[in-house]
Amino acid sequence: MMKVLEPPVSPGTEPFWDATRDRTFVLPWCRECDRAMWYPREVCPACWSSAIDWRPAAGAGVVYAVAVHHLPGPGRDASDGTYAVALVDLAEGVRMMSNVVHCPPEGVVVGMPVQVTWQALSDGRHLPLFEPSSHRSPAS
Repeated sequence: MMKVLEPPVSPGTEPFWDATRDRTFVLPWCRECDRAMWYPREVCPACWSSAIDWRPAAGAGVVYAVAVHHLPGPGRDASDGTYAVALVDLAEGVRMMSNVVHCPPEGVVVGMPVQVTWQALSDGRHLPLFEPSSHRSPAS
């Protein structure tokens, strides 16, 4: 299993990371204009409202763009091997960057349907990753 550079928790991201403890995928939503957003922030980028809620999300999306990395990146070593970093268009209308796992990195293509899967972190949180929608891992 690859090593993970564990993300810090800030007051603005705490609801997201708390939800991952139960492997629940949530997104911030603006109560004023009823839009999801990603990344977490204090005001809506569409209407500037600070009325933000966290709502469960489907965890489903489509690969918008992908880059296959052959050299170790932050928090990785050479034994981790090649990996795919993708921009994923989520069903809720926002785009998120993550890794695509459970398939060969070279097999990740634009337009591929993906779903969220989880990698455990040392403090009980889980890191959201994506896998092909047809893949059903019992540990996901």
